[in-house]
Amino acid sequence: MSNHTIVTEFLLLGFSDMREEQILHFLVFLAIYLAAMVGNLLIITVIALNQHLHTPMYFFLGNLSFLDLCYISVTVPKSMSDSLTNNRLISFSGCVTQVFLVITFTAAELAFLTVMAYDRYIAICRPLHYKVTMNRGACAQLAVGSWISSMMCSVLHTTNTFRLHFCRSNVISQFYCDIPQLLKISCSDIRANVIVMTALGSLLDVVCFVLIIVSYIHIFSTVMRIPSEQGRYKAFSTCIPHLVVFCLFISTASFTYMRPRSMSSTSLDLMAAVLYCVVPPLMNPIIYSLRNKEIKRSLWKMIGRNFFFSRGMNFSH
Repeated sequence: MSNHTIVTEFLLLGFSDMREEQILHFLVFLAIYLAAMVGNLLIITVIALNQHLHTPMYFFLGNLSFLDLCYISVTVPKSMSDSLTNNRLISFSGCVTQVFLVITFTAAELAFLTVMAYDRYIAICRPLHYKVTMNRGACAQLAVGSWISSMMCSVLHTTNTFRLHFCRSNVISQFYCDIPQLLKISCSDIRANVIVMTALGSLLDVVCFVLIIVSYIHIFSTVMRIPSEQGRYKAFSTCIPHLVVFCLFISTASFTYMRPRSMSSTSLDLMAAVLYCVVPPLMNPIIYSLRNKEIKRSLWKMIGRNFFFSRGMNFSH
């Protein structure tokens, strides 16, 4: 190791070295980031201000919107700053922090999607037990458990990654610190890291995937037995947005980490990272607001109330 230079900072590859394309990347990411921020903040605000939405389903949806805000804020602002200033360096501690937060919010997203599937299962398949099973204490425990387990998973992955030595290169072929890219530039033996990352990631994905699929098998079989068409529509309208969000997240995650190495290239890795880190936080509020009548109704009420209040203030002056 004495013949190698120990890496103290990393260079993020980014999307382009051409100034025009960097500016375009900044503008596109800025538009996406603002849209994601506004969409998720609107959902959080609507849920917080509307007493009728103070139910377990919307409590978990509020948590999902909050973590989506955090998730996209970990990678996109740094990438925009890099494009604007053309300075793509990130400190070692900054890289550690970014890896820890990305894994925390990724695992938390999967955990909350699983909890939301369980909530819909109890609401539709066991409606008489819903208020007892999904009481405030149970909801708080499920939320806290999701956050703590996600952080523990992140601590394991982050510690396992940064115990390695980085001395071959400091160039990360990505627009944020990503574990697979960090393993590529390590001069340590990474076999144990690959085994732990694959085993733990597969276990988490399979457990959550099976729980969600089993929940929805029971949900759809119960819904199809509802005699009234209006009742079936109401049940489906609360489930379809969640199922679409889950499919979007799991498909982008699978494309990012499960595709064969023969399909790996710098441009494809960058596109996969955008699909995985940027698209879900942007699309989740759109999917929920378009498919959920209560969210739309509450949103229009809030906008209308603020509009007429501002008009009244103007007239009073």
